[in-house]
Amino acid sequence: MILVDYSCFLAYSGFMKTDFTSLGLQAESMAALKRISYTDMTPIQAESLPKMLLGLDVAGQAMTGSGKTAAFGLALLHNIDVKPVVQAMVLCPTRELADQVATEIRRLAQCHHNIRVLTLCGGRSNSMQVQALEKGVQIVIGTPGRIGKHIRTEKLNLDGLRVLVLDEADRMLDMGFTDEVNEIVQHCPTTRQTLLFSATFPEKIEELSDRVQTNPQIIRVQSLVEEDKLQQLVFTCSDKQRARHQLIANLLGEYRPKMALIFCETRMACNTLSDFLNNQGAMSLTLHGEMEQRDRDDVLLQFSNGSVSVLVATNLAARGIDIPDLAFVLISELSPNPEDHLHRIGRTGRAGKSGVALSLVAPRERSRLESIEEVLGSAIPEGTVPNACSDLGFLRSPNQTVLILSGRKDKIRKGDVLGSLVKDAKIPAEAIGRIDLLNNACAVAIKRTYVQKVVSHFRNGRIKKKKVRVQVL
Repeated sequence: MILVDYSCFLAYSGFMKTDFTSLGLQAESMAALKRISYTDMTPIQAESLPKMLLGLDVAGQAMTGSGKTAAFGLALLHNIDVKPVVQAMVLCPTRELADQVATEIRRLAQCHHNIRVLTLCGGRSNSMQVQALEKGVQIVIGTPGRIGKHIRTEKLNLDGLRVLVLDEADRMLDMGFTDEVNEIVQHCPTTRQTLLFSATFPEKIEELSDRVQTNPQIIRVQSLVEEDKLQQLVFTCSDKQRARHQLIANLLGEYRPKMALIFCETRMACNTLSDFLNNQGAMSLTLHGEMEQRDRDDVLLQFSNGSVSVLVATNLAARGIDIPDLAFVLISELSPNPEDHLHRIGRTGRAGKSGVALSLVAPRERSRLESIEEVLGSAIPEGTVPNACSDLGFLRSPNQTVLILSGRKDKIRKGDVLGSLVKDAKIPAEAIGRIDLLNNACAVAIKRTYVQKVVSHFRNGRIKKKKVRVQVL
């Protein structure tokens, strides 16, 4: 096994940038990179892509925000063709991460003709997934449970598989997917290329690599979170819930972020904190594992497009949210697992942008803080107690999300939606925010004062001469 240790790369600015043109990528991939303004490679990309493009197995240790998804996405696109059989498969621990990976690979594949990407996750229509598989796809991205089900029912044929990717493998094993992963691997051709990415490399990950990979190139790269860009502070709080909640409100009032991601340890803690913040004037939603998948999708849409300013989440979100401009993370209770803390703070201060990560610690949680500081290699400074704040009205977004129940599969484009709103409904362009085009829907952030006008327009009007249904989230 070949060890390439790049753990010294703690800051984006601390390594020699390398241009993608040095790789000999396909013209279609280069065109897509130009469209999405990817020019210089990150450390994980610069070290892993040349090896992956040669067809070698790679095991990469990289934290969130390192650019690993683009790395293996470009590699698998380099190794497939238009033949309508599954040639690349990515296993992810959660549905949220699978969606995030699929979105990134679709961006990278946008100039490749006739390449289809399909997500296979639980909580979604099994029959629609089967229909898509029968039509033929080249890239499958999903969770072990649902992918395993399609294999067992012989709906997913892997005879033509060329590349298998295990993304966030440590999280997959932590969630109890070891048996499912082993079963899936047994159905893959032995001649495949296997790429494994993990935030940590404990013994169980090394054992997994030994089982599923052949002479893997081991590459270790840290997060792109820059130490001088990320401000971490810790605040001592009481064990009492009300006092903890009020300190969170005070910190929000002190820092006045446009958006805030707040982590809790349990579903109940998420719900009670969200209710408290809403009673203080904020507009917050929760995200946790006991929610239905459709509800989770709706919440993520509203937070990512700015219709909701505060998201209170469990660790489910730590590896499933990708909002490049998120500048504020607050941890209401430290996790017993130091690696969870790294993933939480890794949601902000990414790729050269500034971020703030504040952590609350009660006296009984001091041992958790010590474990985290040991992993970080330094103490987290103590923050100054903020002034009291009882009005969080500044965290009420001026936008609301209108969900059009037609999407990519209906041949609708973002330009079609924008044209219908501006030209036909006479909605000012400045009242229209982010537009997210999905397979079966399109989410549009609209100034609240124009929401009812938009709803009335779509109820009576059309997009590309097609009648559409809408709902307000």
